Amino acid sequence: MDNVIIIGSGPAGHTAAIYTARANLKPLMFEGMMAGGIAPGGQLTTTTEIENFPGFPEGVSGPVLMERMREQSVKHGARIETETVVRVDLSRRPFRVITESGSEIEARALIVASGATARRMAIPGEDKYWQRGISACAVCDGALPLFRGKVLVVVGGGDSAIEEACHLAKYASRVILMHRRDSLRASQAMQDRVKANPVITIMWHTVPVEAYGEKFLTGLKVKDVRTDAVSELPCGGLFYAIGHTPNTAFLGGQIELDEAGYIKVIPGTTHTSATGVFACGDVQDKKYRQAIVAAGSGGMAALDAERFLNDHPDI
Repeated sequence: MDNVIIIGSGPAGHTAAIYTARANLKPLMFEGMMAGGIAPGGQLTTTTEIENFPGFPEGVSGPVLMERMREQSVKHGARIETETVVRVDLSRRPFRVITESGSEIEARALIVASGATARRMAIPGEDKYWQRGISACAVCDGALPLFRGKVLVVVGGGDSAIEEACHLAKYASRVILMHRRDSLRASQAMQDRVKANPVITIMWHTVPVEAYGEKFLTGLKVKDVRTDAVSELPCGGLFYAIGHTPNTAFLGGQIELDEAGYIKVIPGTTHTSATGVFACGDVQDKKYRQAIVAAGSGGMAALDAERFLNDHPDI
């Protein structure tokens, strides 16, 4: 039986692994194999350049950053299995964790760091130009030289889409907020904000149907959903702001989630509704969704788990 099992291998999971390993809890991490469609290391493995993670003044690529985190976890004693967790049993103690290969492992405590997957539209050209002009995080990528001074498109109609558009307006020559309907879902205050920004234009009744370019994205084919007419829209960036899907299906409804499917935690902690189960990173954070925030919450989860185990030596 293990003291702590960590599910997920992004910044939150590896920070939790480093902290619990240094606390001599001998953590076991399941880093996943294409869990949620993402390679071990989480969403950062799809990011080519990170400029806002402290300690890297020249920037660092997502895969390199995650490999360094993995090396640090292993150095301090964490064990890592490249398997995906498909189910957990929280109905009795110790908890049981079941992997895709059918293995069943018992643990005194769980740290869930399984992240959230950004929704995409799967249009032709999307895979080719992902991180070459297409992104799902304006705060992460908008300030990169690739996007500065260009026409940028944000797809979405909620508060997040408006936040992304307003953030990009600081760097772009023009921002087009593209929405398939004739009204936004965002709050009125956010709508007023975007309409007052002279850099931002709203394109109604429109969806992207294809991305094109050469080495990098140079334009989109877009469709008017009322007439099905397709036209070309030259641009240097496409940002999806159509939501994220938290990776919680494997929990089987055994932990309380919010209305969007994110794990609910006790404010100021990483404690979930299941005693001895802790959540960190994007699986419980729908507001910030930044690597540094996830890493910080991973440290919190490790400390919460350590204190829990110290207070419950018989579990």
